[in-house]
Amino acid sequence: MLTIVAVVLALTVIPYPWGWVAVIGAALVDVAETAFFVHWSKRRRAAVGLETLVGRTAVVVRALSPRGQVKLDGEVWEARAEHALLPGDEVVVRSVDGLVLVVEPT
Repeated sequence: MLTIVAVVLALTVIPYPWGWVAVIGAALVDVAETAFFVHWSKRRRAAVGLETLVGRTAVVVRALSPRGQVKLDGEVWEARAEHALLPGDEVVVRSVDGLVLVVEPT
């Protein structure tokens, strides 16, 4: 946006050599600003999606032998584990396979 304003000013108001300086300066500011905000937006991991479930703790609600269900943040998820687990056991989500959580005991 700053570049557009600089071009308009260079064509209408600013004298010849300084008009180009204004356009180049505005373009450099726009590029630096864009690079800054791209870097700023990538500083944190996503706070949405299935990937955010990895590492979280859940409680078994239907026995896992090897498949069953766990409750995580009030939601019931299908899950599977290598070892049989009973209702009430706490588990940690290690990965997500489709919509099935792969868990292991804490």
